[in-house]
Amino acid sequence: MMPQLLTVRVERPDGRPVRVRVPVLPVIVVLSPVVVLVALVAAVACLVHRVSVVRAFGTGWRIVSALPGTRVDIAQGRTAVLVAIR
Repeated sequence: MMPQLLTVRVERPDGRPVRVRVPVLPVIVVLSPVVVLVALVAAVACLVHRVSVVRAFGTGWRIVSALPGTRVDIAQGRTAVLVAIR
């Protein structure tokens, strides 16, 4: 299943958190021309390096499908960033 929501929370040094929720599907629709261009470049790169295009895209899809439930926490001093993919 494709990720549906990306949540980014930044805790500032002053203690006030900033939370941003980004729906993934509308972003992909808006960026679809870029996604198509990246897919074409990736296919050409696969052909140049003699990698199976179907297998490469299948692996990429499996990675994207495994993203829901991923959490990334980064803390530096009094600033912290949390990224959660649902």
